[in-house]
Amino acid sequence: MKRQDLVRYLLKEGCVFVREGAKHSVFFNPQTKRSSTVPRHNEVNNFLARKICRDLDIKEIKRK
Repeated sequence: MKRQDLVRYLLKEGCVFVREGAKHSVFFNPQTKRSSTVPRHNEVNNFLARKICRDLDIKEIKRK
């Protein structure tokens, strides 16, 4: 899946961008007070995208 689609989904679900790391971006879910990192690659593995959603305690993104 494209990184841009994953980031757009995270923001739509209420997560907040916190900061940029060396090779990743950090997102925070203020409702559950959980955070996760998203790698800064063009493509993000579907397994990793599901794990990021689980880490942030939001519903998993649908595959296209």
